[in-house]
Amino acid sequence: MTTTLPGEIRPEAGIGKRDPKKAAMSGWIGSALEYYDFALYSQAAALVFPTVFFPSGNATVAIIASLATYAVGYVSRPIGAIVLGAWGDRHGRKNVLTFAMLLMGCATFLVGLLPTFGQVGVLAPLLLVLLRLIQGFAVAGELGGASAMIVEHSPDSRRGFFASFSLQGTQFGSILATGLMLPLAAILSDEQFHTWGWRIPFLLSALVILAGWVIRRRVQEPPVFLAQSDALTTKRKLPVVELVQTHLWVLVRCILMTLTNVIGMATLIFGVAYATQEGYGNGFSASEFLWVTLVANIVAIVTIPIFGALSDKIGRRTLMLIGGLGGGLLAGVYLWAIDLGSLPLVFVCVVVVQGIFFQMWNATFATFYQEQFPMRMRVTGFAVAQNVGLMIAAFFPSIFTAIAPPGTANIPLVIGSLAFGICLVAAVAAFLSDETRGTSLEDIETKSIRLP
Repeated sequence: MTTTLPGEIRPEAGIGKRDPKKAAMSGWIGSALEYYDFALYSQAAALVFPTVFFPSGNATVAIIASLATYAVGYVSRPIGAIVLGAWGDRHGRKNVLTFAMLLMGCATFLVGLLPTFGQVGVLAPLLLVLLRLIQGFAVAGELGGASAMIVEHSPDSRRGFFASFSLQGTQFGSILATGLMLPLAAILSDEQFHTWGWRIPFLLSALVILAGWVIRRRVQEPPVFLAQSDALTTKRKLPVVELVQTHLWVLVRCILMTLTNVIGMATLIFGVAYATQEGYGNGFSASEFLWVTLVANIVAIVTIPIFGALSDKIGRRTLMLIGGLGGGLLAGVYLWAIDLGSLPLVFVCVVVVQGIFFQMWNATFATFYQEQFPMRMRVTGFAVAQNVGLMIAAFFPSIFTAIAPPGTANIPLVIGSLAFGICLVAAVAAFLSDETRGTSLEDIETKSIRLP
């Protein structure tokens, strides 16, 4: 017997049908396009922006400032999570996904048109920060809405597998971004790349705007949402208010678990700056580390659905613990490989750390988070937890640079220890969370009634 919440209606037969394959494909394509935009910025912040948008003269200050503008995008994500999460929970997953895609595409296109610091002075980084804030607001609703739609379309026994495709899409978006940056960095001279070459992938976001509109407008709402949509739109409380009142401890645990993203921040963000910026003296080129990032994402494309399916067999929490702790422990080894100047060893480390261990966690967390919240606040709960956690994690590269600036001794040990300590906190939060593998969405709704 299906249990419904007070004030909501029971799903009726005949209101559409579940289509997990179509939902997974829609989530994959949309996430790939939106995270293409977001990944472009992270690469440019480490490779180009320190010299394009900030004054020269102090390498450490320029690197910190550039990585800080990368982090600023995460500051607006909690705001986007609240606004877009409420929209998705009340008015539909499809509507919020379409809007988020179009807003992201416009902001990224405009980054490619920005003047440099040499042309307009301090106005250049100010405009860069504004567009980064818009990017952060837009992306806050993407993964929460996409994974909620997939979870609500999927059978209970295969939610982990199908929901993992939205995460695989994010990796493909990063591959697409790197695939455009890489030949430009390799073919063009450093002067050409820093002057105009880096702008080309940003300007191509105009195509994302068109593709986003075509793809998102054809997405169908999950039947369970359509059955209860009238009740959801008439609820008086904002989803975020009810979230804090009834699921605060669940929200806190999910935020802490999100700090596992320190693995990527230490390797693919700080690690790129550590390897390529002249101040650190490790001597790697931008094109070499674009290849490193590309290989990490290609491996992730393969491993994500494997770990998603495995989470349906052995449980979400097991993979969250192994992946987070393993990746955190080996992040320092990856930086040590950079310190040695061994590119082959860097490739091996990035495959193990980012392609395998981190993807155990990454392939699983979206499903795990969605299963923690009832439908009436599912997009909001996921979006707030993920984006508050990412907002905190996004400042780690700048903090790492401040703690270990150029000239500091034992950087791999210092940063690696910090990364593992943060992953340990996240692992404790995962351990204290209930295993949700195989739990029906009806049982999740029933459990939510009993919460204070």
